[in-house]
Amino acid sequence: MSRVGKKPIPIPDKTKISYNDKIFSVQGEKGSMTRIIHDSVDLNIEDNLIHVTLNKEDKNTRAIQGLTRSLVFNMVTGVSKGFERVLEINGIGYRAETSGNNIVFNLGYSHPINFDIPEGIAVSIDKNNVVRLSGIDKEKLGHTAASIRRLRPPEPYKGKGVKYAEEHIQRKAGKTGK
Repeated sequence: MSRVGKKPIPIPDKTKISYNDKIFSVQGEKGSMTRIIHDSVDLNIEDNLIHVTLNKEDKNTRAIQGLTRSLVFNMVTGVSKGFERVLEINGIGYRAETSGNNIVFNLGYSHPINFDIPEGIAVSIDKNNVVRLSGIDKEKLGHTAASIRRLRPPEPYKGKGVKYAEEHIQRKAGKTGK
């Protein structure tokens, strides 16, 4: 049984929610989002709580109930609080800077890398090696952070590359290490 799907989602203050014809919309202080809800589940909104209910009882529907609950919760949290992801750039000469709607990375290659910032994602760079991404869509934010990390993944010997701030890189000893 889905335990995540059964949890109610609290609606924060200053957040407007509408649900008509399987289209769920939420508006908050940071912005607005819309998503189409799967046919096998339904949303019940009452007493400042959102409940995800099943239309039929089977294994796939219970899985979709948990997925829908997570997606709706991320939408409500995103428009009220927002999400943030922090990336660190490690390495001599490795740095990043913004130019217009692009981030220019110098990551040890023979050329700088221009990375287009998707719409809805805000970027700030601290000390040329800390990239802060923020936005209301958790899915788009995570995909953008993963795309930036993929430009130069951290390597285990010297720790050079782009990594998440909370990520720990397991270091290896080199040829002379015992």
